[in-house]
Amino acid sequence: MKLFYVILGATPTGRHIEQHDVFFGIAECLEDLIPEIKAFWKDTKLHIDAYQEVRFADGYAVEIVDKTAEKPSEDLFFINLGGYQPGHFEEFHEQHLMVAQSLSEVIKRAKQTKFYKTMGFENAVSHIDNKLGVDIDDVYNVNDLLSGETRQKYSVILRKSEAGNQDNPMTLGYLKIK
Repeated sequence: MKLFYVILGATPTGRHIEQHDVFFGIAECLEDLIPEIKAFWKDTKLHIDAYQEVRFADGYAVEIVDKTAEKPSEDLFFINLGGYQPGHFEEFHEQHLMVAQSLSEVIKRAKQTKFYKTMGFENAVSHIDNKLGVDIDDVYNVNDLLSGETRQKYSVILRKSEAGNQDNPMTLGYLKIK
């Protein structure tokens, strides 16, 4: 089984521009997640803008195991940073997967990223969405973003890895969901 990190896009009824959300799921292949993705964002025509199989994060191998009572010492967190640049009429975003023992540790590390330090100016500071300043609204433990059914079946385990190439296979582009 594999952990998939998916960026979904849609233009919901009554909206004028495309909206996005993040989806995490566990399956053997992305196609197996389609029913769960459709249930996640009901009543809209969805597409996938990007996805990756999460094999590594922050020097850790990501493993999926049958549900266990074992509580890992580190957790996998999803962080959505937001920021602004003078002269650009938009909010830019950068997302990260980080391994840490606590939410406060992740927030501290997120504030050290190049994006956080450079994407903002007076009256438009970079932030961890959804509020100005650092808040926890868009910092999540990935386990908490999995569906309830998935959380009952599987656990995400992180093991320190010395593997040389720790890139995650990634696919970008508009992919229709059938």
